[in-house]
Amino acid sequence: DGFLAILEKDAKERAKRRKRNEHLANALKEKGNDAFRKGDYVVAIQRYTEGLEKLKDKQELYTNRAQAYLKMQEYEKAIGDCEWALKCNEKCIKAYFLMGKAHLALKHLNESRQCYEKILQIDPQKESLFKDCMNEVNLEEKRMEDEERAMKEVESGRLAALSIKELLQKLDRPDQNILYYTGGIRLLTGAIKDCTEQTLFRTNNGFSILKDNEVVRRGFCAERKNTAEVDLSVSLLFLWQAVCTGNEENQRLLLTYPDVNAQLPKLLSSGVPEIQKQTLALISLYSENENGRRLLVRHQDLTKWLQILMTFVSSTDARASSAMNILSNLTEEERFKTQCRVMLSTSVLPLFTQLLTSAKLLNQAALARCIGIMGNLCADVVIRMQMAECRECWQACLKLVDECFDVSTPKYQECLFAVLGLMMNLLLESNGIIQHFAVDISGRCMSLLREKDGRIVTRAIGVLSRILPASSSAVEEAVKGGVVKKMIKFLKAGGQITSNYGIKTLSICTRSNRQAQEDLVKSDKKFTVLLKLLESENEMIVGNAAFCLGQCLVVPGAATSLLNSNVVMILLKRAGGDATRTSVQENAAIALGKLCVAEPRHIVQLRKLNGLAILNSSMKYVHST
Repeated sequence: DGFLAILEKDAKERAKRRKRNEHLANALKEKGNDAFRKGDYVVAIQRYTEGLEKLKDKQELYTNRAQAYLKMQEYEKAIGDCEWALKCNEKCIKAYFLMGKAHLALKHLNESRQCYEKILQIDPQKESLFKDCMNEVNLEEKRMEDEERAMKEVESGRLAALSIKELLQKLDRPDQNILYYTGGIRLLTGAIKDCTEQTLFRTNNGFSILKDNEVVRRGFCAERKNTAEVDLSVSLLFLWQAVCTGNEENQRLLLTYPDVNAQLPKLLSSGVPEIQKQTLALISLYSENENGRRLLVRHQDLTKWLQILMTFVSSTDARASSAMNILSNLTEEERFKTQCRVMLSTSVLPLFTQLLTSAKLLNQAALARCIGIMGNLCADVVIRMQMAECRECWQACLKLVDECFDVSTPKYQECLFAVLGLMMNLLLESNGIIQHFAVDISGRCMSLLREKDGRIVTRAIGVLSRILPASSSAVEEAVKGGVVKKMIKFLKAGGQITSNYGIKTLSICTRSNRQAQEDLVKSDKKFTVLLKLLESENEMIVGNAAFCLGQCLVVPGAATSLLNSNVVMILLKRAGGDATRTSVQENAAIALGKLCVAEPRHIVQLRKLNGLAILNSSMKYVHST
């Protein structure tokens, strides 16, 4: 007993001591983290080391110290700490991540890949991180291969390889006339033909021309450029295109220079057409592929880029198309969308509404693309909400629709098509502004139903299907304008998308408007169109068709007109079916119940089909309606 008591006392003391040491270790970890955030990595390492003296099996202290060692470029020590962290926790993702980084820095490419593969094995949800890390390794491998090949070219005495080095040495001469540097840069650009020359440019510090040469830097960064400075800037932009085309390492390196990062948006806004054209061409190299876009997002403050690039819609030359291509590509990046939120209300929307209201005077092909891009940005809920709450934006959209009746050129039709798509996306929101404009929007869409372009008609019906729920007044006006007869006409001939929008529009109108119910009974004799839609493979169409039918059965004679049809069998099949949308079964059951209540003779057919049980189960829905 005495021995057990001693053991128990010892265990308690050790637990107490560990708790005290853990408290001290955590405090030292926080001090280390604070030093790390301030960039004082030496102090951070000291604090983490002191923490480990208190608690040797604390995984976070090892990984945090490894991270600090990485910053100090002490890669072997970082790897050692990661190995210790994995002894504490064999599934520590951060340890494998940091160890992969350290191996990469030491050119241990296979070991780096193995670390990143471990991350994916531990957590398959980290696939995006895994791809980014493996991409870094692959890029490093390519860089090493390119540089080895370039070195062999130099050693073999190849003339083109030697000329790159000589031209860079000549450009390195200080205090020459600006024209001297412009001419040298053009010669250098002409000498770069392939990956080898691109690599030699990089390995011979070609990118440092902007940092090391004051004449070049001053000319490139001048706010108001004279002719010589414009020529120099254009020459540099051509050079960077030549060295960055298809070369991701050069693309990455170029964006690490602060002057380049700072000047890109300024060059785009410079007002000098040739500078803008070549800046757009350079940025296009980045925006055309995923890695390039990520470099832009990482190194550039893109909050103003949507506004800057949008201004090129006013250009009549190739700049407009280039700017829209870049914007279209950038919208694939979630971080770009997030940055677009910042300036949307204050800068982007005022410019966008101005462009919409000036549609007749602009590059309409570019404007149509710009509107489409704004529509795509609406996939971001924050952006969509801000746009949907902008009164001026709605007014500008309506003005563009109005002008289509005066301008019927193919390019203007593309603008109209795009703006209808934008309106559809914005109508996923619901607010007071939308309710205010509902009658105007539905009225414009009713007018567009006469258009010859089937794409525009389909989108106009789509907008109707989304705007009518916002306003009973809009429904009333649409019904007075003959919307039911028009929808029946389109449903007879329309494809699946038109049918989807058309039957949704009818379901909204017949929900609470008696005139709409009566119009449908008159327009769709014996419910031929609705019965056909009830047999569609599209559950949305079936559900809305069943709802419309159920609503219209209150019209005298409607149920009787269906006596010699197969409506009971169709509704029974849908009510007892296995649709993934329960509303399909519910709407079909309600319609079946209403049918039998309005015209009891349908019950005879129901009995023959053994459907009374389904009818009885549907009665609760009938009574609730």
